[in-house]
Amino acid sequence: MSTSTTLDQSLLYPSPFKEFWQAFSHNKGALCGLLFMLLMVLCALFAPWIAPHDPSEQYREFLLTPPVWLEGGQWPFLLGTDELGRDLLSRLIFGARLSLLIGLASVMLSLIPGILLGLLAGFFPRLLGPGIMRLMDIMLALPSLLLAVAIVAILGPGLINTIFAIAIVSLPSYVRLTRAAVMGELNRDYVTAARLAGAGLPRLMFVTVLPNCLAPLIVQATLSFSSAILDAAALGFLGLGVQPPTPEWGTMLASARDYIERAWWVVSLPGLAILLSVLAINLMGDGLRDALDPKLKNAH
Repeated sequence: MSTSTTLDQSLLYPSPFKEFWQAFSHNKGALCGLLFMLLMVLCALFAPWIAPHDPSEQYREFLLTPPVWLEGGQWPFLLGTDELGRDLLSRLIFGARLSLLIGLASVMLSLIPGILLGLLAGFFPRLLGPGIMRLMDIMLALPSLLLAVAIVAILGPGLINTIFAIAIVSLPSYVRLTRAAVMGELNRDYVTAARLAGAGLPRLMFVTVLPNCLAPLIVQATLSFSSAILDAAALGFLGLGVQPPTPEWGTMLASARDYIERAWWVVSLPGLAILLSVLAINLMGDGLRDALDPKLKNAH
């Protein structure tokens, strides 16, 4: 009897993860994006073993070799070589490692302070809220890329400074989103009950209210990941991001722009990698939004 009751309950009340996966997998575009990102993560993790060549090694006798399916292509270089004779496939694989690192690190560096500032602005709307939100409004008044360029120009080019610049640019969206979610939750009955039960301020902020605000923040973090990859590529293209000879997609675009007419693959392949990565992450963000939003789940 107890076994049948347990089975009936599992059918009527599926686990949260199972329910989330059913809603997420309903979006075929999100599944395609997830598969592409898993492939990208595997390439980044196992780059030294997957890449056919050292990304910095120069083969002077194979300058601007076309991809293997074009006339003049060489099988050792499946996607061709760049202007210095370096294997493009190997550089793209190692570039995926840098792009993921920049995206993940910048999202974490902006997400955690953004949540803290948003919680403070929501719980202290008269004392701290105005000052925090006006500062975020000032940051939002500047174009994000221009602000990132200004920060990197002050700090100096390089990987670490690029991550900090992108994190600072992404901060206002997390603060505003967290504050809006907190303001919507503070008048709920469960928050009032927690206050009456004697819950302290830290418990109210991080245990009672914050878990109910995470769904939009997860979606925002996913979309910010794609923005971080784009911003890193833009900074690299301008010469302010990761410096050569380190393989990074934006830097590869910048160094190859003079060869676009006679060696299109040198420019097109890094650009295609950026395009597919950003598209995959945005599709995943749409799937996460559909899966985490109760209204959208009910609509499906």
